[in-house]
Amino acid sequence: MQKPIAKFILAFLALASSYALANDAPNICSRDQNPNEFTILSYHEIADKSETLDSTYAVTPAHFEEQIHWLMDNGYHFISINDVLAYRKSGKALPKKAVLMTFDDGYQSVYANAYPLIKKYKIPVVIALVGSWLQAKDTVNFDKHMIPRAKFLSQAEIKEMVSSGLVEVASHTYFLHKGIAGNPQGNMQPAVRTRQWLSDKARYEDEKSYQKRIYHDLAENNRFLKEYTGQKPRVIVWPYGHYNSEARHIAEKVGMPIGLTLDDGSNTNITPLWGLRRILVEHKMTLPDLELNMWVRNANFTDDARTTKAAHVDLDYIYDRDPIQSEKNLGALLDRIKNLGVNTIYLQAFADPDANGAADYVYFPNRNIPMRSDLFNRVAWQISTRTQVKRVYAWMPMLAWQLPSNNPAKNDTVVTLQIDPTHLNMGYPRLSPYSPKARKVIKEIYADLAKSVYIDGIIFHDDVTLSDFEDDSNAARKQYKKWGLAPTVTQIRADRKQFQKWTQLKTDHLDAFAMELAQSVRNEQPGLKTARNLYAQVALNKDAEEWYAQSLAKSIKHYDYTAIMAMPYMEQADDPTQFYDKIIHNVNQEACGMERTVMELQSVNWRKDNEPISPKEMSDTMSHLYNLGVHHIAYYPDNVFTNTPDADTMKEAFSRKSLRMHSYTPSDIVSNK
Repeated sequence: MQKPIAKFILAFLALASSYALANDAPNICSRDQNPNEFTILSYHEIADKSETLDSTYAVTPAHFEEQIHWLMDNGYHFISINDVLAYRKSGKALPKKAVLMTFDDGYQSVYANAYPLIKKYKIPVVIALVGSWLQAKDTVNFDKHMIPRAKFLSQAEIKEMVSSGLVEVASHTYFLHKGIAGNPQGNMQPAVRTRQWLSDKARYEDEKSYQKRIYHDLAENNRFLKEYTGQKPRVIVWPYGHYNSEARHIAEKVGMPIGLTLDDGSNTNITPLWGLRRILVEHKMTLPDLELNMWVRNANFTDDARTTKAAHVDLDYIYDRDPIQSEKNLGALLDRIKNLGVNTIYLQAFADPDANGAADYVYFPNRNIPMRSDLFNRVAWQISTRTQVKRVYAWMPMLAWQLPSNNPAKNDTVVTLQIDPTHLNMGYPRLSPYSPKARKVIKEIYADLAKSVYIDGIIFHDDVTLSDFEDDSNAARKQYKKWGLAPTVTQIRADRKQFQKWTQLKTDHLDAFAMELAQSVRNEQPGLKTARNLYAQVALNKDAEEWYAQSLAKSIKHYDYTAIMAMPYMEQADDPTQFYDKIIHNVNQEACGMERTVMELQSVNWRKDNEPISPKEMSDTMSHLYNLGVHHIAYYPDNVFTNTPDADTMKEAFSRKSLRMHSYTPSDIVSNK
């Protein structure tokens, strides 16, 4: 007899007639198509609600034992860190449906209520300990609340558990399980990743000081835990799941090559030991929820595959020279986002006050571009923590930067021979992607963004383009010679074969540079997703790659999401419906096309004095797209002050797309059984 949740899953799978997936089949549109090797569960307190410090992540003893029984009854096998290392280093096979249990923070309830079951069922576990909490005498500063030291494990309790051979001690940092000031506005952000705002000096912590702080903390905790527990940690469990490349390298340096995160996704054979992923077990997680979570990991689905419901937000609307007014504007934006029903925000990180298409300013501290205001971190953090939004993307130019006159790369710009009136040309001033100096500056801008903000993704502006008359700069000519082409655009255009090869090489060069920039951000934001704006003509006309050095197929291949600017009035389409239908038809011809494509709608008609698109038309268009099988919809622009587009209409329209193959919650499955 099928269990209830299994019935829900099977019914859910039946909704996706275009896929033939069994429970253990890989997600064919996942970037990592390798099978899940093992699943890690992250627990905190094991206590009844009346005894907990934070009931959100507390599991009752009875429920914990229920979960153990369910795992064993359903063929799961408990493994240890040694098992993982033996598999990775020598190929010793793990059991099927392998599970590693971990406990964060070192609560006394783990000894009182979990350890008896750990011994009874001989379950290997990892316990992550915060040194400063254990060393406290009477009280522990727990998220600014003073908690009795007795609420955490004693030295004798830890040593007893370690001596059983079932418990491995991990570091949870010495003094970094806390928030520190991450911006001038005072947001408290995870101490491991944040460059601290030093209010007394009106500046951020420099890189040398940051690295020193992380190194000393991790080294001190290892020294302390070795002395306190008799076991030196080889595992770092990152507080709040936040870490970066610098911190994990430091962890490896002090003897902890294994890192446990809260990153989304499965643990496959390409998941690095320093970035193992865990499921966070919360108080509200029922047995059906646990089953679904385990199934999701085994099926290699990821949370990023949820249906995208995105608003593209201009930070210029929030910025004001008066910080008090900026805060009022931000408050209005947060209220609006709550009302819109969106789960994703594409947030502008730059400013172009002269409206020439190139960014003159940015909203984050950096080395190369004037900062209009240190506002992006504040707004992104507030959106992430105060609204229902699951992902905030930084909307960034790639090439369209207006550098200050003293910047060495100022004049290394794209050279355009002429504008072709037969197709849309944005004509933005851009830095040449072939200039080493320009590329260095752009990389630095992105690296500085990564270190100063908390984001989930990057969406590249529509400036990731070179027309069929670009780029004829000296730097570009040198590159063409390396490619075996004629040295000038005019000569290349005179030879059809060279012209076609040149087009493809340009497209590949731009996409490769975008991926390089994304990787530099990913060093700070390990789970970073990528998106890019794509001209609609590229999805409509097979010749458009020659015009723009953009390719629908290549874009779908390289970026997590391709946001097609499906804006019929900007494109002067005769029939908007046919315009949308043809785009969708062509997207459907690409492998995983619908999975990775966002239809980005226009909410105003720029060709008619910025006249708003009517709420009915917005709603009807979204319904039509959803009926065609579209998963992801965004729109631009969003104006908080004019209610453009109408918030109630958008919320209702977005609500029509509540379930799709790779995007669901337990409640979705139950409600659609």
